[in-house]
Amino acid sequence: MNNKITINATVKGDVQKVWDYYTQPAHITNWNFADPSWHCPSASNDMRIGGKYIARMEARDGSFGFDLEATYDAVKDGEGFTYTMPNGRQVDTSFKKEGGQTNVTIVFDPEDENPLDMQKAGWQAILDNFKQYTEAN
Repeated sequence: MNNKITINATVKGDVQKVWDYYTQPAHITNWNFADPSWHCPSASNDMRIGGKYIARMEARDGSFGFDLEATYDAVKDGEGFTYTMPNGRQVDTSFKKEGGQTNVTIVFDPEDENPLDMQKAGWQAILDNFKQYTEAN
């Protein structure tokens, strides 16, 4: 697990709005899925070192679901955060102002079950969904 994967998106909106839409459970449930056959029925987010992030991911047809859970290692309000999942994988997310837009960059440790390109595509699809949701609201 040393081949970190990087994805990013530039979102139209100021850093505070983009941060809020990315971190607040009322927004997370609206974008945290890779395609329309999935949804995120619930999320909780205790954004402090040692706090937990939990998002429920489910197929809309009820055939499959899981909880994505992580514990925060670092949080810089409006700038970024790092969390670790129970299997030891780390995710680092940063928010950088670029004019009237915000660049969101996520660097994560891959898991062992799926090919790297598939993991990158899945995470990028979720980030693209976030961008579309944030820009539309």
